[in-house]
Amino acid sequence: MLAWIARGLRKRIVTSRYPRVAEAQLPGFRARVELTDSEGATSELERVCPTGAIGVAGDGRVSLDRGRCILCGACVSAEPERFRFAGEYETASRRRSGIVVGAHVQRELEALRLPLGERARSLRRSVHIRHVDAGSDGSEEWEIQALTNPYYDMQRLGLYFTLSPRHADVLLVTGAVTRVMEEPLRRAYEVMPEPKAVVAAGTEACSGGLAAAIGEVAGGLDRVLPVDVYVPGAPPSPIALLHGLLLAAGIVNEEAAA
Repeated sequence: MLAWIARGLRKRIVTSRYPRVAEAQLPGFRARVELTDSEGATSELERVCPTGAIGVAGDGRVSLDRGRCILCGACVSAEPERFRFAGEYETASRRRSGIVVGAHVQRELEALRLPLGERARSLRRSVHIRHVDAGSDGSEEWEIQALTNPYYDMQRLGLYFTLSPRHADVLLVTGAVTRVMEEPLRRAYEVMPEPKAVVAAGTEACSGGLAAAIGEVAGGLDRVLPVDVYVPGAPPSPIALLHGLLLAAGIVNEEAAA
């Protein structure tokens, strides 16, 4: 016991101060892929990506759908002058089109649902989250579990996990949404009290990811439920998840940079 007390005094506070203080980026961390040159490509480039995240228009302009990107690095290896990894943790967006980048992408007008914090500001200090695994590979769950450890300590921000959707303000969904999980997800959403928000966590929840090709999944959470926030990544980091939850709750307003 004395050794632990001495260690605590020596280490002092180790908990992250995010979002009040920006989280320092780890060298070499792969948070997302950046498109540094969107001109002059051929259709052959589309074949590089196993999930179809890369699109090439007829005029050679490139788009990159981070909602489909699994961070495999195939595009970075194939054309490092066009693609590169970036370490910014904050990848979430309230728009599906907000996680698609490229010179030719037309930003469609989407009817945004107000974030939970604007729908019920009284909940800002106590937001309860129901997490549902709708067919993930388990990687997102490891990152979500980290949110409760002493470093990220999401409870300091008024975020709490709950086992019952009847007590939840936010539905946090991982996985590509298998056919057998569609109805349970709808039921969980229906019994949640208003106001409520839905967060798609990870590439599979955003678009279906690699699993979309097998035909046994919905191909993304927004084909089953209205989604308030998309958090791309395979898997997204704890800070990316925290950013997405805070964005859904209206505690922060900054979205991912294109």
